Amino acid sequence: MTSNPISLNPGLIARTLGILAFLLVVASITGQLMSYITGDDRLYGFVSLFNVDAEHNIPTFFTVFLLLSATLLLSVITLLERNRRASHVSHWLILSCGFLLMAVDELVSIHERLIKPIRNLLGDGNLGVFYFAWVILGIALILLLAWFFLRFWLRLPAKTRLTFFMTAVIYIGGSIGFEMIGGRYAELHGLEDLTYKMIATAEESLEMAGVILFIRGLLVYIAENHKEVRFRFDGSCEEVTLAPPEA
Repeated sequence: MTSNPISLNPGLIARTLGILAFLLVVASITGQLMSYITGDDRLYGFVSLFNVDAEHNIPTFFTVFLLLSATLLLSVITLLERNRRASHVSHWLILSCGFLLMAVDELVSIHERLIKPIRNLLGDGNLGVFYFAWVILGIALILLLAWFFLRFWLRLPAKTRLTFFMTAVIYIGGSIGFEMIGGRYAELHGLEDLTYKMIATAEESLEMAGVILFIRGLLVYIAENHKEVRFRFDGSCEEVTLAPPEA
C-alpha cells in the first residue's frame, strides 16, 4: 500500500487566498473609479467582470470557491470527529451544510430575492438601515444560530474559539453591518452613487476576509487535533495523507 503525503501550511494557504482577494478588490475599485471618471460604465466589460458587488463574475466565483473550501474542510472535520466519537458532531455537520447553502446563495442570490417581499410587508416606505430588508431575517437567523452554537463554541480549543469569534465579527460586520449602512445610503442617493459602491466593496471585502480567516482556523484545528488525515481509495491500494508541514 502506497502513502503519498501532502503537507498543508494553513498560514501559506490563507496568505495566498488573501492576496487573491486583495487583487480582486483592487481590480473592482479600479474599475469603479475609472467608470466614474470616464463616464463609461462598461470599460470593455472590465467593470462587470471584476465588480465585487456584481453577480456571476470572477469575484463571485472566487467567493463560491472559498465557501465550498470551507464546506469541504467542515465535512472532513465532521468525519474525523465522528470517528473518534467526539461530542457535538452534529454541530460540525450543520456548519458544513450551512456553508454549502451560503455557496448556493452566493451563486443564485436567494437573500436578495427576499428584499421586495419583506419591503411590501413593511409598507415599502422610509426603511433606513432596513432598505435592504432581508437583513431583518438575517439578524434573526444570526441570533438563533448564536444561541444554538454557544455551548459548541465554548467547548472548542481556545485558539479555534478565538478564530471563530473573529470570523463571525468580520463576516457579519460586512454582510449585515455594511449592508445596513449601504442600505441607508442607497435609499438616499441610489445604487449608482460612487460612495455606495465603495460601501458595497467594503462589505464584500469583509465577507471574503472572514471566510479566509475561517478556512485558516479550520486547517489549524485539523493540524492541532488530528495531525494527519488519511484518505483511502478502495478502488486501488492508494492512500493520500494530509499533514501539517514539519517545523
